[in-house]
Amino acid sequence: MKEIKTEDAIGSVLCHDITEIVKDQRKGPRFKKGHIIKEEDIEVLLNLGKEHLYVFEKDETMIHENDAAEILCNLCFNEYMKKSAISEGKIELTSTIDGLFKVNREELFKVNSFGKMMIATRQGNVPVKKGDKIAGTRIIPLIIEKSKMDKAEKVAGTKPIFSILPYRSKKVGIITTG
Repeated sequence: MKEIKTEDAIGSVLCHDITEIVKDQRKGPRFKKGHIIKEEDIEVLLNLGKEHLYVFEKDETMIHENDAAEILCNLCFNEYMKKSAISEGKIELTSTIDGLFKVNREELFKVNSFGKMMIATRQGNVPVKKGDKIAGTRIIPLIIEKSKMDKAEKVAGTKPIFSILPYRSKKVGIITTG
């Protein structure tokens, strides 16, 4: 990554999202990763307080936050879940059904112990409804070591960390009394 003056950035490709916050109106990325800076963008960037921008120079040993967040999300993602769009190194998972949310705590703890990355989740063994947010993945720095992400994938194992068990209708029930 190298730092350049915003005025000299025309034609450069952004390596990260640039957030805009307008009180009581909007909070989110004004420019997304991969946006090619045009002349008309310079004034907007300066108004956002961006006097310098960082250009991501390709390095095979490092991974961008959005790509790393996708890797983390894939460690968790399972049937009956929906991913949000990646934004600023974050992905949220929501339930697509009513069911019982299960968490493999040991694997979750192992992944969260690496640092610079986290998976935040609801408590396991609780009911969820369709549309409920169940978890979020986040990479803390802008770029993270590829080796760290490889280790996280290895310790997480082959099964996803989360699952949602759908409710099943039963035709027969037994109630035992004293």
